[in-house]
Amino acid sequence: MTVTVEWARPDLDPRFVYVSRIGQELEKLKNPVYKGRTSMFTDELKHGNISLKLSKVKQADAGRYRCFIPERDEDTFMELVVGAVSAPITTLAGTDGKGGVVLQCESAGWYPEPELLWLDGEGKLLSAGPPETVRGPDDLYTVSSRVTVEKRHSNTFTCRVQQNNINQSRETRIHVADDFFIVQSSSTSTTIGLAVGLVVSIVLLILAVVLFVRTRRENSKSHINYIILDLYK
Repeated sequence: MTVTVEWARPDLDPRFVYVSRIGQELEKLKNPVYKGRTSMFTDELKHGNISLKLSKVKQADAGRYRCFIPERDEDTFMELVVGAVSAPITTLAGTDGKGGVVLQCESAGWYPEPELLWLDGEGKLLSAGPPETVRGPDDLYTVSSRVTVEKRHSNTFTCRVQQNNINQSRETRIHVADDFFIVQSSSTSTTIGLAVGLVVSIVLLILAVVLFVRTRRENSKSHINYIILDLYK
């Protein structure tokens, strides 16, 4: 049975993360930032399991750790990579007026900084502008992107957010109904404009005719009155 096990981070002072001697932890040697967050699998020590359990993991915990057994003069180094992930949310942002549909994807709570990809129904990359990435006060990243898509066989599109350093990825799919891919062509707009103009012209013409008729009637009445007065002279 191993008598002493030391877990440490060489970049810290004090460097010890966990020290155990004859199955008892030496709390006073531990770096304060790890207080109450490190332990070992006590029941597994007799089987040679001296793994370190770290709870309430923080981004600052990332780094190089050393496991040292003084009695054997053996040590092992390992790198701890800390990451955070979250599922993306994809929504329909609108249309471009030319038959294309604009999709929006956003994912918050990533670390380290992730990348965002758009894929079509066959898994092929879609052409999209560079995503917008914002780092919050908690050091977590929020990434978002928009892409304009055209009608396809399946109309199913995927937003994938991934971080290769921690080997993590999350994705979500969205299906766009055929009705959204309606072409708002310039000819249609022109036709509507001509129709409105024609209606306005007809209304103005009717008003002009009415005004003309009313004026003729008033002039006719004045002429009759003049003739009657002339007869009485």
